[in-house]
Amino acid sequence: MSEFLKTLKKRRIALGLKQNDMLLRVGISRQQYQRLESKGNPRLDTLELIAKGLKSELMLIPQEKLLAVKALLENDSSARASGANETHQPLEKNTLANDLWKDLLGDESYRE
Repeated sequence: MSEFLKTLKKRRIALGLKQNDMLLRVGISRQQYQRLESKGNPRLDTLELIAKGLKSELMLIPQEKLLAVKALLENDSSARASGANETHQPLEKNTLANDLWKDLLGDESYRE
């Protein structure tokens, strides 16, 4: 759980947010959010609120796919940092980006 809590804190800081900002974003006081970041064990509905407040999504990733997901995210981050992935199209229209995720979670039902 501590790695998850570190990730929450990193994401908040990356967005330039203070613990106080979470009150306006998700209705959690600074004290409540500080306790969550330091001690953890939030309820699922609280995690969902925080994820939305941090412009993130909660996902359940099968363990056998975890390394592939991490590698994909790291490659995407590296490409964005170098500017190699910049496009003037929305992500949904970028077929290369959609192909990267194809069959990653073993479920083809994600397609519209």
